[in-house]
Amino acid sequence: MSGFVLSIDQGTTSTRAIVFDGTMRAVGTGQQEFPQHYPASGWVEHDPEDIWASVIATVKAALKDAGLEAGDIAAIGITNQRETVVMWDRETGRAVHNAIVWQDRRTATLCEKLKREGLEETFTEKTGLLLDPYFSGTKLSWLLDNVEGVRERAEQGRLLAGTIDSFLIWRLTGGRAHVTDATNASRTLLFNIEKNAWDEELLSILRVPRSLLADVKDTADDFGVTERALFGAEIPILGVAGDQQAATIGQACFEPGMLKSTYGTGCFAVLNTGETLVRSKNRLLSTIAYRLDGKTTYALEGSIFVAGAAVQWLRDGLQIIGKAADSGVLAEKADATQDVYLVPAFVGLGAPYWDAGARGAIFGLTRNTGPAEFARATLESVAFQTRDLLEAMRRDWPGGAETKVLRVDGGMVASDWTMQCLADILDAPVDRPTVLETTALGAAWLAGSRAGVWPGAEEFAQSWALERQFTPRMGEEERARRLNGWRDAVRRTLTSAVTD
Repeated sequence: MSGFVLSIDQGTTSTRAIVFDGTMRAVGTGQQEFPQHYPASGWVEHDPEDIWASVIATVKAALKDAGLEAGDIAAIGITNQRETVVMWDRETGRAVHNAIVWQDRRTATLCEKLKREGLEETFTEKTGLLLDPYFSGTKLSWLLDNVEGVRERAEQGRLLAGTIDSFLIWRLTGGRAHVTDATNASRTLLFNIEKNAWDEELLSILRVPRSLLADVKDTADDFGVTERALFGAEIPILGVAGDQQAATIGQACFEPGMLKSTYGTGCFAVLNTGETLVRSKNRLLSTIAYRLDGKTTYALEGSIFVAGAAVQWLRDGLQIIGKAADSGVLAEKADATQDVYLVPAFVGLGAPYWDAGARGAIFGLTRNTGPAEFARATLESVAFQTRDLLEAMRRDWPGGAETKVLRVDGGMVASDWTMQCLADILDAPVDRPTVLETTALGAAWLAGSRAGVWPGAEEFAQSWALERQFTPRMGEEERARRLNGWRDAVRRTLTSAVTD
């Protein structure tokens, strides 16, 4: 069997398909952006048909770019934007509504109601998550209660629902498989991560019929086979993981204490805690890092909603840069004497604040503030938020204090300026790997190893290679001053008291 593996990386703003060869080198790529929909303030949706069309188009493009046929591919791995949900008709496969995206805040009122009823502790104990609109469960509840006829059809067993991976697998297999993996299930507010099962009590609280939900498999497992008519040959789907868990795997963070952070639309730091399910006391998330051969590995995660999305705002909203890569060049020109802080709470603040009502704010503006200062404040906000996450992780888990190096990936890490800023603010080395497509690589490794054409975890970890390490240059006094300014800006932005 060939060593070629196809990875489908279905993200928030675009879909990528990458073909990797037997040496785990990318040999073919396809990428396509798709529209974002904002039907109301704080609401974010995707048309599932746009996502499906982008997957088909990018897979074909990647195969063509690699000079391969579908029959040359040993396996497919899928990684996806997490928490985003779709509900569709069991017979036709058509969605009953647009997908509700992870960034969407429409269920904030429901989350607050459940908190007032004293139910957050129940959800957190079972799922490791907090009651926040970010997660899938309340989005499903909203669809059931607000789209005409949907609850009745769901209770009749005529509908199915799931995260993007489930929707794609259903389509790819011609409706033969309604499945997901443990990492995606762990982000729904409905999955007991200790028992590794859908939780009947939580389903009852959110009034979500069990019949909607997929069967939950390991991250490397048999998820079905693609229909021949799609690509010209049947291809087994053998690996699935949510994007941040896939990046954790792609960064070879297989040992407890290893830490990675992905800088895409949002920023997500994941700390491997091994077999230990660490219960956060600092409003981080306990989650499943991966599940292999029935054995669950856990992680602590900090989620920042806006990272690269803030750079998109500079480009599309303020129109002060022509492309995202210009942000670091512009930031380098900023007046160092100006202390401008951007708190990018465009869709609320994530960990460790979890303030759904907060909105973006800028502090420290003067008459001399211009595009360069805006760019610097935008990029620095990502570093400040990452520092917040790492400090919380170290308080939660003593083993986290031993973590001295951060492995990074995602679109933003191509900027040397941004990575140096990150090292300065963290006061820790930042390691950028030679392979930046770690999310796609992680999904590919799951599929390739399952197919028996790629190496196991230990050999895969040995293949990880450093492209550049960024070490701190900023003095401690300057760092402390900048961090104090950031914390003051966040305090002024929050809508309610939060635990520091």
